[in-house]
Amino acid sequence: MPLRRIAALLLTLSLAACAHRVAEPDSARWADARQLVLVTSADWSATDGELRRFEREGDGWKQVGDAVPVTLGRNGSGWGLGLNPQRGDGPVKREGDGKAPAGVFAIGTAFGYADRAGTGLRYQAMTTNDWCIDVPASNYYNRIIDRSVVKAPYLDQSSEPMRRDLHADGDQRYREGFVIEHNEGGAARQGGSCIFAHLWKGPGETTAGCTAMAPASMDALLAWLDARRKPVFVLLPKAQYLALKQRWQLPEASL
Repeated sequence: MPLRRIAALLLTLSLAACAHRVAEPDSARWADARQLVLVTSADWSATDGELRRFEREGDGWKQVGDAVPVTLGRNGSGWGLGLNPQRGDGPVKREGDGKAPAGVFAIGTAFGYADRAGTGLRYQAMTTNDWCIDVPASNYYNRIIDRSVVKAPYLDQSSEPMRRDLHADGDQRYREGFVIEHNEGGAARQGGSCIFAHLWKGPGETTAGCTAMAPASMDALLAWLDARRKPVFVLLPKAQYLALKQRWQLPEASL
């Protein structure tokens, strides 16, 4: 058989194989997660919701403890940039829009005002010089940096001090919390920044886009979370949760 015909045959077989290849499921991106934090809200405009904790048990999930109330962004929620593919069936999170990002996200570093914390996450004690940069023009967009060490344009324009007790009249909301890895590394300029789980100012008090809760709820969550178990954070309105539960292999929850 001429080499030209052999090459054409091999190309045809290759294309046929690609056409019949099964697409990787969305959930493969977080298949190694052994802990899952699930936040559900009534709809895209809801500013509050419920948080549940789950541990992977075999091929499924088992709930740990009871659901606790949380507050969300002052303008509800919108699709964020995380582990799941981008979706177009709802609003999209943007910088400064007051929406909490929806989707599936890795859980990053825990932080707080104390020197140490009782958690299985990596912990970073915040200082007066630590700021999360929410200025899209900055090369450090969506990163927590020490402004006494890092010198770069736009850093002084950030409005996110991590020691709010020192810079915002004793505010305790960042006394305990952890990073929700939305728009990791600030890859999407204007995609949204500085998304955390943190303490609420009070029941019903909304956030600029974070998920907030009572101190007792945060204490239990931090003590339970373990970086070795690859925890993920999932936030979805109820309709999206029900539509994606099977496809994303999410826990069964009584909403």
